[in-house]
Amino acid sequence: MLHINDLTYRIEGRLLFDKATAAIPSGHKVGIVGRNGTGKTTLLRMLLGGLSPDDGSLSWPKAARVGGVAQEAPGGPRSLIDTVLAADKERDSLLAEAETATDPGRIADIQLRLNDIGAHSAPARAAQILAGLGFDEDAQQRPCAEFSGGWRMRVALASVLFTAPDILLLDEPTNYLDLEGTLWLENFLAAYPHTVLIVSHDRDLLNKCVGHILHLSEGKLTLYTGGYDTFEETRRERQRLELKLKKKQDDARKHMEAFVERFRAKASKATQAQSRLKALAKMKPIAAEIENDVKPLRFPSPQSKLGNPLIRIEDASVGYADGKPVLRNLDLRLDSDDRIGLLGANGNGKSTLAKLLCGRLDLLAGTRRASNKLTFGYFAQHQLDELNPQKSAYDHIAAMMPDATEAQKRARTAAAGFGYDKADTAASKLSGGEKARLLFTLAAFNSPHLLILDEPTNHLDVDSREALIHGLNDYEGAVILISHDRHLIEATADRLWLVRDGTVTPYDGDLESYKNEYLARARDQRRGSGGGGMNGQANRNRQEERRAAANARAELAPLRKRIDHYEREIKELTKKIAQLDRALAEEGLYEQAPEKALKLMKDRGVLAKNLGETEILWLEASEHFERAQREQQSMSTP
Repeated sequence: MLHINDLTYRIEGRLLFDKATAAIPSGHKVGIVGRNGTGKTTLLRMLLGGLSPDDGSLSWPKAARVGGVAQEAPGGPRSLIDTVLAADKERDSLLAEAETATDPGRIADIQLRLNDIGAHSAPARAAQILAGLGFDEDAQQRPCAEFSGGWRMRVALASVLFTAPDILLLDEPTNYLDLEGTLWLENFLAAYPHTVLIVSHDRDLLNKCVGHILHLSEGKLTLYTGGYDTFEETRRERQRLELKLKKKQDDARKHMEAFVERFRAKASKATQAQSRLKALAKMKPIAAEIENDVKPLRFPSPQSKLGNPLIRIEDASVGYADGKPVLRNLDLRLDSDDRIGLLGANGNGKSTLAKLLCGRLDLLAGTRRASNKLTFGYFAQHQLDELNPQKSAYDHIAAMMPDATEAQKRARTAAAGFGYDKADTAASKLSGGEKARLLFTLAAFNSPHLLILDEPTNHLDVDSREALIHGLNDYEGAVILISHDRHLIEATADRLWLVRDGTVTPYDGDLESYKNEYLARARDQRRGSGGGGMNGQANRNRQEERRAAANARAELAPLRKRIDHYEREIKELTKKIAQLDRALAEEGLYEQAPEKALKLMKDRGVLAKNLGETEILWLEASEHFERAQREQQSMSTP
């Protein structure tokens, strides 16, 4: 079990964690959520040992291996497959020793251990992981140095997934992935057999891969059961109840204060006034949990309407060098009310198509027709690095308004979400989300007819992504969207285009059908490749491993059953308490039906007591299960 106990940490005088506490049982998959800047990445760095808390502690079983993605992307002449294989230090060391060992006993020990850790099947596992993240067989043999930083970060992700640590820590792993890579990672994590802590703002990933949400807010950690949608619903309901209770308490406080002020000096009421003063002193204020609102994102709609089609491309090919088209046989039409999501793995030509549509890339052949009045707004992640680091948000926006007054420039900057506290902050000191907001503003500054957004969500938290969805849905122009965020595509795109096999075609299905097709195709490819070249001995090893794992699961099954029983009971008790809380929050209940209110309060007290007792039993069973797992592992280790 992973324990976070009274964690306190400050950075540059700002309190990030204030005696934060959480307990995460082994094997749980947990999504860490919270607004940007609250300390999610800092928490992972502390778990990895890169930072030390000011106070409190982090602890987990001594034998547990903790792993996260390296901050620096791998490089150099080593091939991708060899880079991933080298991440398993024990295997790498044993194989090196096996080449020089001469003692028969030591050679036997080495071979036995290599067999135990599945060393001979490791190349196949590494190849499958790399393939899932978008590297074909040829790419896996190429040196890391030949790939861009984003692709090399995928190799870093593949390396940590290959080592399969007992506690896997991932910080926004989909930022460098396309939709296809995200779908593969989602399936991989759902089947991962150990503990996972993942910082992500991808709603679909958090709904499909994790069973708990660890929410970081105001320096505190709160663990919720369920995926992101369940967490959001539960938290919203809790906030609603807290606001109601706070209003009731505030009303009672005002009534008491008025009574005290009125009768403090009156002898016949002095005792009652003193009694109310004591009650006021004992009344613990209810602090309603209120997040800072996310500023809306606004994309000004085009001021003039153009006839359809906005763009017509016929029998065309496009690329960056004569005779080497990236896309060919293009026959596309874009109208003023189109909202199109582009599907297809990275490297297939989505960004090339986006540049063609907005006139940044000329055709190699064919025709492209568009009105000379057509205006574009273009957003791409690389533009974050193109902002002048010394200039502020105000400076960037003011440069777009040379004839405006100072008041008009300030007003436009504030409307973009940069108030007095951020307007004059240098771009180098803005967060990734703030830079993205500034780029959205600049891209749509002149009310374009067509917005093209290439991976716009990488630096946005969940609430900012929702603001982006609302902004795009309010915008009245055409939209081309490239994103690995399925929630964003489903909420804003009306049509899908598939960029694959060197061309672009309309896709008639939805994202769910595309996901199923992609995963089925990936399974077929794995079967067709014979499992990546595993030999008969490796297959027998795998069968033995599966048989041993099945026996271990059978021995631990009764304990697992007890844990499942307690978890179901906790869920049911929590649900009943929530129902009673809703009933107790009904207006007029205490005045109109005091007996009913009293009964509800008693029932809630009994349920709360039962919940506390069941949670203790669940913790004890979980620790017993964890202890039994460790004992089995120690028995199987030579």
